[in-house]
Formats: sequence, structure tokens, C-alpha cells
Amino acid sequence: MIKNNLVLLFLYIFSFIAVTTVESQEVVYQANWESLNSRPVAEWFSDAKFGVFIHWGLYSVPSWSPNGTYTEWYQTWFQSQSVFGNGTFTGQEIPEFHYKTYGKDFNYIDFTKLWKAELYNPEQWASLFKKAGAKYVVMTSKHHDGYTLWPNEHASKSRGYLWNSVSSGPHRDLVGDYVKAMKDAGLKAGLYFSLYEWYHPWYQLGLDKFVSDYLHPQFKELVDQYAPDLIYADGEWNNGGEYWKSTDLLSWLFNESKVKSTVVINDRWEAGGRHKNGGFYTTEYLREEINFDKPWEEIRGMGLSFGYNRAENIENYNSAQALVLMLIDIVSQGGNLCINVGPKADGRIPVIMQERLLQMGKWLETNGEAIYGTKEWKRSFQWTEGDRNFQLLKEGQSYVEGTYILDQTVNQLPGKALKELFFTSKDNSVYAISPKWPHNELIIKDIEVDENATVEFLATSEKLSYSQQGSHLVIRMPDFNPNDLNLEDQLAYVFKISQVK
Repeated sequence: MIKNNLVLLFLYIFSFIAVTTVESQEVVYQANWESLNSRPVAEWFSDAKFGVFIHWGLYSVPSWSPNGTYTEWYQTWFQSQSVFGNGTFTGQEIPEFHYKTYGKDFNYIDFTKLWKAELYNPEQWASLFKKAGAKYVVMTSKHHDGYTLWPNEHASKSRGYLWNSVSSGPHRDLVGDYVKAMKDAGLKAGLYFSLYEWYHPWYQLGLDKFVSDYLHPQFKELVDQYAPDLIYADGEWNNGGEYWKSTDLLSWLFNESKVKSTVVINDRWEAGGRHKNGGFYTTEYLREEINFDKPWEEIRGMGLSFGYNRAENIENYNSAQALVLMLIDIVSQGGNLCINVGPKADGRIPVIMQERLLQMGKWLETNGEAIYGTKEWKRSFQWTEGDRNFQLLKEGQSYVEGTYILDQTVNQLPGKALKELFFTSKDNSVYAISPKWPHNELIIKDIEVDENATVEFLATSEKLSYSQQGSHLVIRMPDFNPNDLNLEDQLAYVFKISQVK
């Protein structure tokens, strides 16, 4: 009997050690998409909902392209003499502007002599983004021109001229200062990284060493030196995985890098890979129908350019109302909004962009409970009667303009329906968000609550009376003028319904 007990005890101890060892082993990700795609997206990203994108580089010196186009594409607009965007263009717009402003002998490379970033204060940026209610930030470490915002020697040596922000231009590690400031402020610090470069000689020749001797070592240096919380790859569209060897790079990232257990990545790693391979899915100016099975993120500028564009006027910037309604619309569909700011060459964020961010932050200060950490409910919207089909991308346009959300919510088009309510959920509560003040009563269709449920108007914390009428919940509006609220609270109205069945 004693012998049998000893055997059982030995087997128990052995099995405990074996299970503990297995559980403590790290997952090893293989260099194939099946394995890499099995890695979950960190929960913080899905909970964050709102981030800020920053496009800043040499293109911020001229900071001009035709209205409706991306200024960060200045180099290729100039050298290829072609432009696309929202509008009709001849392709001569950038060359004509460039020669008139800088002269015939001034090349894109010469902007390194003019870029000083003398007023760059990343701590001020971080303070602004926190007040805006953002939870994470993404900055361009290298755009398609290949100019790096950190002291990367690969960029210079492979070209034969100085091509980073420490050896030329600002003579400052812009990435390093940015990452430190964001993390010190409690924000997640992400980095945008372009795979391809328009005019790198090795890339133009299609040489494999562009990837093996340049791109991969450069990427690894960026990750090891700055430990970003998020990596936003881009510029993948011309080449497949056999060229970029992205699965090899991501296998290193997930198995060996300093951020192997924490980093979040997107889906732009090879041609045809978007909404299929990588981490979270990406949209840009909402040119796709949203029906995703993974976390996703929409990026767009406050106007239509990502880099600061002096050609844009106030009417080209989205209003605070449009930005808040965009955020609500996207979050109700399970996504994040990452809104872009384009600093000027001196490092200052334009005042109108600061104002918009602060207006969003004021609304989130009151109503953020309905945004942060929420999930999709059983439906995202409640529509009025009418046609729900909207032509988002109009003829001659490459990007969906921000007015799309106003047309769907507050500026009703003839014969069209409106999204009269958006929904998010958390635990057993549902948040109904109305773009307009619902006079007298609010009717929420197809929802049932327990008998001890409460309905709260978040802006004032007031408990509202309601009645269950069949499958509809009818909420009586409080007797006060919504104009008594702060202006930012009137961008959208949030009602919290607890104990939803």
C-alpha cells in the first residue's frame, strides 16, 4: 500500500512538472502566415479605440501639393510629374511650384539644408495627445522617400549621401525623442515604416540585397533601439512575399526581438496581404466595406493630406462634429480611429489641428465610457426609413471625404436613411449614441432590459425614466435645453442602458 502511494505521488509530481514546463514554454512562430497569423493582437489595441498618426519628414519643408493630394508624396509627384487624388491634375503642379519656389537647380535632396525642426517639442505633443483622449500614437520613422528620422547609417551608406535626421537636416534623433516622450506620458508609442523606397538605387534595380542587406537590418535596428509598441508597415503593394521576405522578418520580430511578446503589427507586409495576413486590419479613407473578423483601424487626415498641406483651407478640414461622429461610427463597428496630424517643418502642430484634437478630447472626457474598452453590440446602428446605400467614393476621387459621416447622420440627403443611433457595449450595458438631440423621447428598437435596469444620460449623470413597450425601449428625455451643455458635449449624446438582456 505504501509502495502504491509512493508511485502515485511520483506520477503526480512528474505530471505537475511536465504541465508547468509546457505552460511556461514560449510559443515559437514559424516563418509562414499560418503560424504568424495565429498570434493574437494585444488586447490594449482593441480597447484603445482612438489614436493619433503623425506624418513628418522632408516633405514637411515644401508642405504643398494640389488640394486633394498627399504632400508626403512630394518627391515622386515632382520627379515623375504625375499626381493623383481627389480632383483632376495635369502632373505639372508640383514641378511648377517647385521651380518657382526653389529654382531649377534645387533637388529634393536639398531640403535637408532647410529642415531644422527647431521648435520640435515632443513633450508638448504628448501633452496634447493625452488631452485629446488618444491612447496611442504612430509616427513616421521612414516614409517612401527613405529618409530616416533616426541615425540609421544604412540609409546614407547605401546611397552615398547623408540621408537621416542626425547626419543632416535637424541633426537630431527625432524618433528617439518622440518614443521617450510618448512612453513617459503613458501613451503607446508606434512607428510607421515603409518597406519600399521610390528612388533607392537597389530597389529600382530589383536587387535582392535591398531586402537582405538594407531593409531587414534597418528594421531590426529600429525595433531593437526604440522598442515600439506598434509597427505600421506600408509600401508593400508592388512586391509579394518572395521579395520582401516578410515572414522571415516577422518570425524574428515575434521570437527574438525585444518586443516579441508585446508588439502590435498591421497587415501591410506584402502585396495582396491586407485584410488577410499580419495583425490588425487597416483601412485608409474608408474605401472598403467593413466586415472584418479581426481588430481593425481606420486612418485619415484632418483634411485629405497626411503631411501638412498649405494648399488646404479651413473648409478642407473636418469639423469636430465630423471627427467625433467618425470615431463613434468606427468604434460601433469594432474598429479604431487613428486621426493624422501633420506637423510643420519647425515641429509645431498647426493650431487648427490642435483645436480639433482638444475638441475631441473634451467630448471623450465626458463620454469616453461609451468608447474605450467597448465591444460591438448585436448591431452597430439604428437606421431611419429610407435608402441605406451611399456612394462614398465619388467620381474622380481616390479618397472618401469626411463629409460622408455627416450625410449619414445629420445632413439627410433626399430619399436617404440616417443612422439615428450608434451602439457600443460593455459587460451587460449598452451605450446608445445619438448624433442629434432626441426631443421628448428616444425609441430604441429591438432591445429588452431587466426590471432593475437604469438609463443614464452620461453628460449630466441624470437617471432617466423609461418604459418597455414590446421589443422597444422608450426613454423620456429630461426637461432641459441641451444648449445648456458644453459645446463639445453637443457633438453627440450618449445614453447608458444597464442590465440589457
